[in-house]
Amino acid sequence: MNPVERYKREKHPLDLVEDVERYAEEGLSFEELEAREGGGAWERFKWAGMYAHGTHDDYFMLRTKVPGGHLTPEQATTIGEVAREFATAPDEHGGAAQNPVWGDAYLDITTRQDVQMHWIELEDVPEIWERYDEVGLTTIQGCGDSARNVLGCPAAGLSGREAFDAQPVVDAVSDFFTGNGEYANLPRKFKLTITGCTEDCAQSQINDVGLVPAEREIDGQSHYGFHARVGGGLSDGPRMASELDVFVRPEDAVEFTRAVAQTFKELGERTNRGLCRMRYLVEQMGPDRFEEAVRDRCTVDLPTRGTGLTEGYRGDHVGVHDQREERLTYIGFNVVAGRMGGEEFVEAAEAARRYGTEETTVRLATDQNFLITHVPEDDVEDLLAEPFAAAYSPDPGPFTRGAVGCTGSEFCNYGIIETKRRIRRWAERLDEAIDLPEEIDVVRVHLSGCSASCAQPQIADVGFRGETVKVLAGESEASRSPEAGAEDGGAAETGRAAGDDIVEGVDLGLGGSLGLDNEFLDWVETAVPADAVVPALEALFGIYAEERGENERFYEWCRRVENDRLRTIARGADANVSGGVAHGD
Repeated sequence: MNPVERYKREKHPLDLVEDVERYAEEGLSFEELEAREGGGAWERFKWAGMYAHGTHDDYFMLRTKVPGGHLTPEQATTIGEVAREFATAPDEHGGAAQNPVWGDAYLDITTRQDVQMHWIELEDVPEIWERYDEVGLTTIQGCGDSARNVLGCPAAGLSGREAFDAQPVVDAVSDFFTGNGEYANLPRKFKLTITGCTEDCAQSQINDVGLVPAEREIDGQSHYGFHARVGGGLSDGPRMASELDVFVRPEDAVEFTRAVAQTFKELGERTNRGLCRMRYLVEQMGPDRFEEAVRDRCTVDLPTRGTGLTEGYRGDHVGVHDQREERLTYIGFNVVAGRMGGEEFVEAAEAARRYGTEETTVRLATDQNFLITHVPEDDVEDLLAEPFAAAYSPDPGPFTRGAVGCTGSEFCNYGIIETKRRIRRWAERLDEAIDLPEEIDVVRVHLSGCSASCAQPQIADVGFRGETVKVLAGESEASRSPEAGAEDGGAAETGRAAGDDIVEGVDLGLGGSLGLDNEFLDWVETAVPADAVVPALEALFGIYAEERGENERFYEWCRRVENDRLRTIARGADANVSGGVAHGD
């Protein structure tokens, strides 16, 4: 039994919720907590949606679950106010100037439609929970070995590109698992996505369970429901989800997902932590045997598959879009790397109230952006004149639009390199330097600070995972380069470590996508010093522009070209692209 399983056996993780309030009342420091509870406390905090900061004792990251990304303006205001009041760094860690781009009191929209805040003190958590209770929000099981936030289409109920509105199903499944002790101790995290959208923007192909729209005749009548995909995921063992031969009625979705969780709970690996994810179980058993195990545990009838209604994949909802209702629109705002000020989020919620109808909502998307819905056409111009809208334009450049970044080494225990400022800086430089055809409105560039893939690099046109690089040949120009981060007050682009020859860098991957032509990218070059990344991409996109076929996207070109040639093109840039190795190799 691995240590995490021992911790969970010593005390059920959900019991920590009451402990948090007691710890807060007593004002315990991290040192005092560990002395009393041992190392298991840090693992159990995750079920309360709390991660200890990697390098800052006595501070937490707090994750708020937002099923399907749907927020009322009141909920969005509360989240922004909590960030403004509680996500503040102490003076010894820089105070209001602790981040040279975002300052202080900011929040992060994640690729799982959650909201994360940093610098949260234990003593403030009960008050945050009290405010959340008043508006129907929770952090419970935001992390940990249980069902995480349930993903959905951020445009559910709005778009003409959906078979039916699946948000009620998202809510029902989320309600079933949240706080349910029976399924709060699974072998590993359990990620679900449910959508009635034909464009699969909720990313069913890379989740443990993905329910996508389908239609089937039952007893002579046509019914909408779901087809099921299982065993998808990223990280070090990426796997595209497998199709099961089942048709799930909307009213049976809770029971079906419970049966899948029961199968995972009983049969999943609990010894080797690196093989505990459900995708390894599906791979080991095979989809047919896994389906048989689910059917054995499911208390409702599961007909065989009908007709799938998924037509492709839509990666974002940025821009101004017509809703189904006449003369109503929803607006997708671009938030580079998902980070924005708490006060700005409050302003967005207030703008939704001011310009939207009574049905207006604020919605979070899997590309780290947000939407404001139910805006009358005549009010769009005024809404876009609001100060927050200028900072998060619905009409960004293609690289800025596609930029995704994880938490990185700034706060994460696993992060190897800084990510948020870096991906923003790279995207801005690439938009300035590369002239793309007009029909290419987005290039997906995803930066993960380590191999855990929180930024989903494997499904991007261009994906990065952080490395510490030992430079073997040539010398990085970062410290003398105007691109080295001076414009945002940051350190040198390479983030030099203990020795002059050790720098921050990345592995470079090309050609990923979801959809009907889904493939994970290929890791084309390893241990690229960070200051060589933009020149390498300039070289690649230059050749792409010359050789591009009609309507050929960048990821399609990357698949058509041999990896050896892609590597040669990147190495031909005026930068030390290939002059390093992963530190420790």
